[in-house]
Amino acid sequence: MAARGIYRARIGSQELDLPVIDLSDSLTIALLITVDHGIGFAEQAGRDLATKLEDLGVEVIVSVATMGIPLAIEATRALGLDDYVILHKTQKIHLADGEWEAVRSITTDAQQRLLFDRARIKAVEGKRVAIVDDVISTGGSIVAALKLVRKVGGEPVALGCLVTEGEQWRASLGDDAHLVQALGSIPLFHWGDDGQLLEGSKP
Repeated sequence: MAARGIYRARIGSQELDLPVIDLSDSLTIALLITVDHGIGFAEQAGRDLATKLEDLGVEVIVSVATMGIPLAIEATRALGLDDYVILHKTQKIHLADGEWEAVRSITTDAQQRLLFDRARIKAVEGKRVAIVDDVISTGGSIVAALKLVRKVGGEPVALGCLVTEGEQWRASLGDDAHLVQALGSIPLFHWGDDGQLLEGSKP
C-alpha cells in the first residue's frame, strides 16, 4: 500500500509526518503506526497523556493490543503506577475462557473479538480505569473495551489516545464521548475530482 502524500500531525508536544494511505476509493487516512516511531516518541507521548490524566485518580490503565501498548506502558510509568492490563484481539491459550466483546476497526476488514483475561479481573475490579489506545476513529475498539471494563467491575474515568480521527467516534461513544482525552486529532480525507486531497469523507 503506497503512500500518496504526507500529513503533519501534532500529537501532544510532538509532531509526526504520517503517510497518506487510501483505504478505498472514497476514504483516505493519515496512517499512524505507533511502533514505527521509536521509544522516545512513546515515552514523551506517555508523559503528555499522563498530564491529562493526573487529576482523575486513575488507578490502572487498560489498553488494546497491539498499537496501544507502548502508550499504555509509558503513561503507566509517568503516572507512577506499576501495573497495566492488555486486552487482546488474538485468541491465546490463557484467553480460552476470557470475557469478550465483538469489535471492528477502520483498518481491519473482518470482525474480531476483544478478549479480557479472567486472571486479570482483580487488577481492574473496583478501580478507576483509563482505557488507552493509539487512535480512536470509528470508536469500535474503544466501545468494546469500555463494555469489557464495565463488565468486570471497573470504572472507566478516561479514554486516552494519541489522536482522534474524524468524528464518527463521537456517535459511537454517545454519552461516553466526554471521557476522551486525546493528544491530537487528524481528519479523514478523500480525493477531489481534480486530484486534490480534501478533508472529510467523500460526500
